[in-house]
Amino acid sequence: MLEFTKMHALGNDFVMLDGVRHVVDLTSAQIKGLADRHRGIGCDQVIVAERGRDGTDFHMRVFNADGGEVGQCGNGARCLGVWVVQQQLTSSRQLLISTATTRLELEVRTEQQVQLKTAEPDFTLAAVPFQAEHDESLHSIEVDGERVTFSVVSVGNPHAVILVENLDKVPLSQWGPAIENHHRFPEGTNVEFLLPLARDRLALRVWERGVGETLACGSGACAAMVTAHRLGLVDDCVAVELPGGIATVRWSGSGAVFLDGPVTTVYQGQIEPTQI
Repeated sequence: MLEFTKMHALGNDFVMLDGVRHVVDLTSAQIKGLADRHRGIGCDQVIVAERGRDGTDFHMRVFNADGGEVGQCGNGARCLGVWVVQQQLTSSRQLLISTATTRLELEVRTEQQVQLKTAEPDFTLAAVPFQAEHDESLHSIEVDGERVTFSVVSVGNPHAVILVENLDKVPLSQWGPAIENHHRFPEGTNVEFLLPLARDRLALRVWERGVGETLACGSGACAAMVTAHRLGLVDDCVAVELPGGIATVRWSGSGAVFLDGPVTTVYQGQIEPTQI
């Protein structure tokens, strides 16, 4: 029997599993089963907490709803910070988390509020990765007969950020998967549709790689803010409006990115993976 905790951050929801005290070794099919909203628990990502590596407090493995493992997850990391405190796996509120691609620092302020500090965003093509002849601030590809322009950035996972004039009219269900799986993104990508509202505010919809549209995305909020900042559209502290609520992102134009927002523990339970 597999014990789990269901959590979410602004509606971006997770199944948290304990790989610290127990070995968690699930197949891709079992991950998909857990994430299934009709036959399993239902989530955007499955998060497995493990013992720390190379001096970190904990290691985080992230599996998308399609069963694939990815590099990092901002909201998932913030949920993990609360989860390890609730599980009495640590008494510290300042945590260093490793992932497959990066290291993240967490400040667990309360069991409902967590700040995430990421590494410096990387706009180089190789970091994303994205295939192009020239490393420029804007790139474009053809999607459904239209030329779509975007910026690329890695915050430990890949992002394509598209400036739009009306979020309600974005053909997200068509453009999202087309860009996610475009051959010029050899590892796929998350896709953000960004609407600047003011120097300190922007609105965002996100198509997550391996998941689809989500109510919120922490790394997507960071990617959108640093892109808008780089283009001179916002200041150093921005409220990011997502369908699930508001996150706050801070970035000065260099160095680490800070993400603040709420975390909610929904319930705990048990499930038999063989029955999924």
